[in-house]
Amino acid sequence: MRNFSEKYDFNKEKLLKHLIKKSYKKGDFTLSSGKKSTHYFNCKPVSLNGEGLDIISDLFLELMDSRSKAVAGLTLGADPLVSGLIVKAASKGLDLNGLIIRKEIKNYGTKSGIEGPMLEKETLVTVLEDVVTTAGSVIKAIKKLRENNYIVEEVLSIVDRQEGGYEALDYKNVKLKSLFTIKDFL
Repeated sequence: MRNFSEKYDFNKEKLLKHLIKKSYKKGDFTLSSGKKSTHYFNCKPVSLNGEGLDIISDLFLELMDSRSKAVAGLTLGADPLVSGLIVKAASKGLDLNGLIIRKEIKNYGTKSGIEGPMLEKETLVTVLEDVVTTAGSVIKAIKKLRENNYIVEEVLSIVDRQEGGYEALDYKNVKLKSLFTIKDFL
């Protein structure tokens, strides 16, 4: 039987193999930040696969601050991550809620910018992201959560491209914890 560290390392190695095969490409790409890059990550082929999402959820659950009462992320990239993590937590008897943050507030109904259960003010929320480059998208999510009186102290990502996101989040008093950095793919 494996101990925690061995299982965690085994899962990380397995996830890295999936990401290299299904999510990482070399070439000439324009990123959502507008930057040009020779490296491109699309984690959705892994996060929208049962085995891939199960591994990501296991790893995130171990990485996440145990005080967090909810996980959240900007739609669409974080949708499977949020769903996978709350299901994984429930399977272990943990009470963890999920919030999905809209990119634009809808113009009908409650005009909500955040979907999910109503949580108490000052609830600690961990933000999830697939890939962090400059952290622009994740900072938008943090801003909306803080505007709704939630506390955000950490972001969990699958990949940190190491292009300023860590520093941008640190400036906002948020810690970035990533499973991998771009160096793991080079």
